[in-house]
Amino acid sequence: MSTNESGIERRRFLKMLGAAGIGSMVGSVTGPSTVDAAAMSVTTRPFGQTGVQVPILSLGTMFDTGANQLLLRQAVKWGVTYWDTAQYYNRWGSEHGIGKYLAKYPQDRKKIFLVSKSGNRDAAGLTAELEDSLNNLRTDYLDLFFVHAVDDAESDLTREIKDWSEKMKSKGKIRLFGFSTHSNMAECLSHAATLGWIDGIMTTYNYKVMTTDKMKRAVDACHRAGIGLTAMKTQAESSWISIGRESAESKSLTKRFIDKGMTKEQAKLLAVWTDERIAAICSQMNTMTILKANTQAAVNQSGLTASDRRSFEAEARATAAHYCAGCTATCQSVLSQDIPVGKIMRCLMYSRSYGDHFRARVEFRDIPASIRSQLGALDYTAAEHQCPQNMPIARLMAEAVAELS
Repeated sequence: MSTNESGIERRRFLKMLGAAGIGSMVGSVTGPSTVDAAAMSVTTRPFGQTGVQVPILSLGTMFDTGANQLLLRQAVKWGVTYWDTAQYYNRWGSEHGIGKYLAKYPQDRKKIFLVSKSGNRDAAGLTAELEDSLNNLRTDYLDLFFVHAVDDAESDLTREIKDWSEKMKSKGKIRLFGFSTHSNMAECLSHAATLGWIDGIMTTYNYKVMTTDKMKRAVDACHRAGIGLTAMKTQAESSWISIGRESAESKSLTKRFIDKGMTKEQAKLLAVWTDERIAAICSQMNTMTILKANTQAAVNQSGLTASDRRSFEAEARATAAHYCAGCTATCQSVLSQDIPVGKIMRCLMYSRSYGDHFRARVEFRDIPASIRSQLGALDYTAAEHQCPQNMPIARLMAEAVAELS
């Protein structure tokens, strides 16, 4: 195909997708060999209507940042200056490692959009964790503070939390406030868009969930409300069932993008970046190799064909039962007991996809023992019938007990 023909095809593709909205589009990157690493600099996008510009690539720091100071330094040089952390990342060491870096390079603090989070849902708990985070990070303010893992925005985002966030802003402790969500994302985003006091949201968003009608409407509502959106879990790894193994469809997708001079992982990032309502992607980058590859992806963007898009969609359909899409209100509502299916699925993801067995076990054991003791005995038939992904929930609950207890 000639360059001109390729351009015509891309314009036709964009026109075809116009009615569906930009959220259904995908993108890709040029091959890594075309990138001058020394000259790389990640571009920025507006973070909603907050007046803040953020890099489109965010450094997820669920690793030993203290032992990876050179990686942090290189991230700054490449413009990857949106850093996401939390007290419990890397066995509570991620914040300390970033604090070590900022103590050595205090001039970089103003360059970095620094984010941390808390699992608390009350003012006292939020205050305690915020103060701890500021001490760990050796800074006197955070650019964004999240209430972590919201799965019911109507219940979790209370007036108490609103008042607390406004108080912390007035004191200069935080610049912006919001929440992260791994479960019931569309419902949480839609509700947040009605509140008027949420500045930013980090949400699961990838090629397997971004084309659903509910998610399109929710992202659009947040965009209209001026909320800055950060996508996470963008790789949508199908590791719930076949650990370390690829389906035939996944192997085909891998080969397709390798033949184009890019990795499948890079193409997945652009599948999200092409939606310009998404300000940034938060990616776990614990090695220089991953940081470089993702930065190359962010710097060198170009359109994929309609055929490439169909390949993504085909792989998503074929591997649906391997991936929890986070719609836990659907399955949990029909169980006889209050079982946190979504949280247990995330524990399996941390263990199997990330190899973070410590965090998986810590979060699993955070579930009350009275609930954990029931997991293997419950009837999950109704929940499996409700699951739009057709996931073997009973099997996965049993595996979680065996692997994480």
